[in-house]
Amino acid sequence: MNKIYLPPAEIAAFTAEVGVKKTSMNKVRSFVLSIIAGAYIALAAIGSNTAAHGLLANPETYGQGKLAAAVVFAVGLMMVLIAGAELFTGNCLIIVGVLEKKVKAAAMALNLCTVWLGNLVGGVLVSWIAATTGLFNGGGNLLAAVTIKIAAGKCVLGFGDAFLLGILCNILVCLGVWMSFAAQDTIGKLFASGFPVFLFVCSGYEHCIANMAYIPMGIFAKANPAYVQAALDLGVSQSSLDALNWGNMFVTNMIPVTLGNIVGGSVCVGLLYWFVYLKKAKKN
Repeated sequence: MNKIYLPPAEIAAFTAEVGVKKTSMNKVRSFVLSIIAGAYIALAAIGSNTAAHGLLANPETYGQGKLAAAVVFAVGLMMVLIAGAELFTGNCLIIVGVLEKKVKAAAMALNLCTVWLGNLVGGVLVSWIAATTGLFNGGGNLLAAVTIKIAAGKCVLGFGDAFLLGILCNILVCLGVWMSFAAQDTIGKLFASGFPVFLFVCSGYEHCIANMAYIPMGIFAKANPAYVQAALDLGVSQSSLDALNWGNMFVTNMIPVTLGNIVGGSVCVGLLYWFVYLKKAKKN
């Protein structure tokens, strides 16, 4: 009888083999697949903002807005896992292969750097297309205002806050990937991966690859004076607008969030499950 899902110990073993395949992949292919993943996440971010912007703009419906944003954004990881693409945050689970001595640490580091850069290319490209084609005109420029507000908020986070929110985020993203490995059919993979992502977006945690879309969308939208005025009308401060730039995107957000995502995925999920299921099995 075929299994309908893998138990946790088998997920751990399967994850180690996935790490071997990912680090053995041709680097050009890996880079192209990472661009695709960045684009998928950016498409999800655009859809998320579009679905939720009216609710997010009103303090009385903010919770409903986060709920709507979370439902739509979860499609991004679903597309990555089912269609096939390389996502930096999910690839933090390659650590299981490293701990099993099936993958060299240097190979994991090279994979993460390659995929991070590819994700960035895909995210920025799709964000630029969205901003330059008038997609943010929705709701009388309210969509643009909310897009700018979200992006500016990410550029004024303290280092410690961004780092810790990055840890919490990638615990959930990697759990989504981990549980999708358990499922043996498409529907199972969709449900297993979608709900943890739904939870991280609804809670407001920080995902470096998602921010490769959210922040550039805000930066590109900021170039339009009408969008800036809409953001000011919404209550975005001038200081927050000034903080919304490429330098703060990388220094204030990308660095601490990326580090937090690595800890959340590699340590809090990959290392802990390896210790429980694989290291113990070797001792026996």
